[in-house]
This record gives sequence, C-alpha cells and structure tokens, in this order.
Amino acid sequence: MKKRVLAMAVAASAVALSGTAQAEVKIGFLGGFTGGIESLTPPIFDGAQLAVTQINEQGGLLGGQMIEMPTGDTTCSDASAASNAADRMVNTEQVTAIVGALCTGATIAAANNAAIPGGVVMVSPASTAPAVSELDDNDLVFRTVPSDAFQGEMLAKLLLEKGIDEVAVTYVNNDYGQGLSDAFTETFEAEGGTVAANLAHEDNRADYRSELGTLSSSGVPTLVVLAYADTSGQTVLRQAYESGMFTQYVGADGMVGNSLVDAVGADVLEGMIATRPGSPDLPGTALFAEASEAAGVDPDAVFAAQAYDAAFLLALAIEQNGNAEREGLSAALRSVATAPGEVILPGEWEKAVELIAAGTEIDYQGASGTHEFDEKGDVPGIVVEMAVEGGEFVQVGELE
Repeated sequence: MKKRVLAMAVAASAVALSGTAQAEVKIGFLGGFTGGIESLTPPIFDGAQLAVTQINEQGGLLGGQMIEMPTGDTTCSDASAASNAADRMVNTEQVTAIVGALCTGATIAAANNAAIPGGVVMVSPASTAPAVSELDDNDLVFRTVPSDAFQGEMLAKLLLEKGIDEVAVTYVNNDYGQGLSDAFTETFEAEGGTVAANLAHEDNRADYRSELGTLSSSGVPTLVVLAYADTSGQTVLRQAYESGMFTQYVGADGMVGNSLVDAVGADVLEGMIATRPGSPDLPGTALFAEASEAAGVDPDAVFAAQAYDAAFLLALAIEQNGNAEREGLSAALRSVATAPGEVILPGEWEKAVELIAAGTEIDYQGASGTHEFDEKGDVPGIVVEMAVEGGEFVQVGELE
C-alpha cells in the first residue's frame, strides 16, 4: 500500500481538540483491572507504559509534548462498565487514541458506544475473538494480536499431536469463549478428534458442579476450559479437581496466569496444557525483553509485548499525522506499520521522529512481531504452547 507521507515538518506544539495549546498528548488505556483478568491486566498495562516512558524520555512527540496515559477499568465482562470507561476517555479525558480494551466484549462495547462515534482509534493488544473483525468501525478498531480463529485451530492441532483425540469443552458464555470454542471444535473434529461434550457456562458464579457433572458424563479424561484465570476458569478447575472428574486440563490465553496456578494448586495443575499468542524470534523481541527487564517489567507476561506495540504504534501514528487530533490517525497507523519503509524497532523513538520529519517512510517491527494490518485491522501472528511446570506457566514451544 502507498504510504501517507508527512508534508510538513513536525510543529513545535500541537493543538488540543478543544483548540487550546496542550502540554501533553493523551493515549488512554482500557483494561480489566478488576474482574476475570485482574491479575493479567497490570503487566499488560506495564508493557504499554514502558513504551510511553521510552518516548517521553526521548523527547516526547510533536516537538516535545509528553504522553499521558489515563486508565479505565472495564471489569472485563461488564459492557456498561466498558462503555462508561470509554465514554470518559473519549469525551472527558479527550484522548487522541486508546490502547485496549482487553476482553473482547469490553472492546466491542467501548468501540460501539464511545470510540467509533467519537472517531477515536483503538488498538487492542488482547481481544482475540473473531467478532472484533466484524465491527462496522470506520477503520478505527485494530489489534496487535491474532484472531482466535487461528489460536483455536492451533490448540486443536496441538492436542491431536499429543494423542489427545477426545475432549470435553466448557467455555465462558461471551464473544471470547464462544468464538474460541467454535474455532477449536471446528478444527478438532475436522482433523479426526471428538468433542464428547461442549457446554457454555456463565462467568462469576460460585458453583459449576452441575455443568461439570454433565461434561464428565462423557467419560473422557481431558477437560478444555476456555475462560478467565481469575473468575470462572479458576472455579471450574478447582471444582473439577475436587470432584475427581478429569485428569488432564487444557486452556487458552485467558487462563495463562500464575494466579490460576496459585489459586488451584501447583500439584493439581502440573502438566496443564495451554496456548497463547506469542512473539517471534526477531530483533524487536530481544530489544523489548532487554528494556522490560531493565524497567522491572515481565517481558513474558501474556499480552505485554502486544500492549507495548499498541502504544508505540499509536504514538508513531500521531507523530506521522503531525498533530494530536483524531482525524487521519487510522491512515497514519496503517502507514507506520506497513512495509516498505525504514525499519523502526522497539525503543527507537528518536530515530523515528527524525525520519518522519524528513518525510521518510517508516515500518515499525515490534516487540510481538510485524503488524501488517489487513482490511479488518487484524494481524498475522504466532501461537505458542504453554504448560504448567514446576508451579508456573512456561513456554515450551511455538506452533505452526
């Protein structure tokens, strides 16, 4: 695609949406700070904040303005909370763009009720459900993580490669759980596996023994749980173990948190199989890991690298756009993320600013890979195999 090239030098100061000079540019962050992924959200936010810190330390954007990152809590599963948080970002905080949300339902609610009407670009580092691709979003909703259509396929193939050809599945009853379950089931059965039972469950309940009884009546030993580490997924696993119903547990990205292992028990979950989106072995990955460790951020935390990339890309797009306004930002985002162009790696902010000011095309290759957005705002990616070993989730391989 042809790049949008900045036609003038970067101004010394930007003009705020209200028309008055501003000392900072606001990029909001929407995350599930409470609820189903509350233990996963802080390191994701840390990843985004690391990008902000690096940019501010290297002179900021638009001729010296600092980035401020206000936060909003979506609770992950409450559409009203997500809409309200996004409304505050768009209409009160007057953000230029948003990193987030994380859970798919929150992203959809925030986009439909606030971001799209307000013309605000959102880049989610964690919303993986295929439903995000179907939004009528005026090219405003993007993600730095691959769709669950891919992760579900990879999880199914992984289990079959391990000789697991019969499973029972339970999934949280929302866009994330349903989309992941559909993708998993389609591939698993097409490749010769049997889904002996497949049952939705509601989040945030205290008792799932009835659902587990139905699932265990199939007689298969492997339970696939497609839910959240801090709410239903944790309770389902604990009660499945207490009831002695299954001997092998499987999960996906929403379950990959050591809080889950701590809550259910390391001995109980030892050998649990899971998948999550990962980062390829590229120069940007190593740079991110080095910078993260120096800043006390966990580079291996689920979606931390994707959040870093979302924040860095949005800042590059604002710099490319030449102002802190919302109009034109999605085109600028596609420009800075797309080849050809001078390669920009994580942390190379000053280099990027000089190239943009000179009218040179750039191509950001980030912490979690390259981000060649398709017409839906989706990106290709990789999925990695995770397992509980020695009381924690560790990466044990990359799936192709």
